[in-house]
Amino acid sequence: MPAIEVGRICVKLVGREAGKKCVIVDLADKSFVMVTGPKSVTGVKRRRVNINHVEPLQDKIEVKRNASDDEVSAALKSSGKLDAMPQMVKASLT
Repeated sequence: MPAIEVGRICVKLVGREAGKKCVIVDLADKSFVMVTGPKSVTGVKRRRVNINHVEPLQDKIEVKRNASDDEVSAALKSSGKLDAMPQMVKASLT
């Protein structure tokens, strides 16, 4: 199971959005990924983050690469994960 892949749900570990869930929407290079909350759902803006600053979870949704925030929201809703996304997770760097 590749941990860092498009559609993987992650938790941000550092920064002002630490503890919030996000979805990987693009793989920039071997060290960075593009994530989105979407902002209307979790408060995480679409941004490039270091892969060391996100913790992948078991959950994955089906979205295409560079999916818009509306497409990510629709995929979360159809998979039944939309209600669990706004819940904070205790962030801790290990």
